[in-house]
Amino acid sequence: MNARSQTFDLRMEGRQVDEAVLSIFHTILFHRSLGKFLYTEEAMYSVGTIGYRDVDCDFFDFTYVCCTSPLLEETLRREIGNFTRQLRSNDSGGTGQISLEFFQRKKTRWPFQTDCIPWEVWTIRLELLTLTNEDDRLVCRERVSDLLTEKIFYITEIMNRHDYVPKIPNQTELDLVFDTTYPDVQPYLFQFKFSTAGPGGPSVSTTMKKLLKDTLNVTF
Repeated sequence: MNARSQTFDLRMEGRQVDEAVLSIFHTILFHRSLGKFLYTEEAMYSVGTIGYRDVDCDFFDFTYVCCTSPLLEETLRREIGNFTRQLRSNDSGGTGQISLEFFQRKKTRWPFQTDCIPWEVWTIRLELLTLTNEDDRLVCRERVSDLLTEKIFYITEIMNRHDYVPKIPNQTELDLVFDTTYPDVQPYLFQFKFSTAGPGGPSVSTTMKKLLKDTLNVTF
């Protein structure tokens, strides 16, 4: 199965990267999450509600919506923080990209391990700017706000299409489609991947490292 992919190109100051990436990925995850499932039988269930809240950005004029889930927010802050620290380092060259990838697990026959098959990938390619005066920073601040508004509207448009998403599974196969580790929300399985132009090369998120350790017994 070929995964759908979307790519956004952004240019901004280093201090703006965290909030910009968080605003885009939180918006995507808000649309790619459901309430917790409560099964009454193997194939009969009810779905809980998702809380949400508004988040105001500090380094540009923008507000976005995210799921009310402290653990999910912590996951995004940690993974995006790892990326931005590498991006802003002297070795990165000021360019890099980070992807939010949704996937589902496919069972295989013993002794083969479970396959992880991506079905949707969102990538943000970033170039850092070095601005030396307040007038340029003000222009950049306004431009980033306009760009993010455009991207959020585009994400909403994509989410309203009738594109493929994995079907709701039976209870025994729920964790093949959804991440069931969060107590207050149930996103589709996802992982982060990022790379910069520096010698550090591509990196895999700690979420993916845990998955590989659990399924393939890989040690990092």
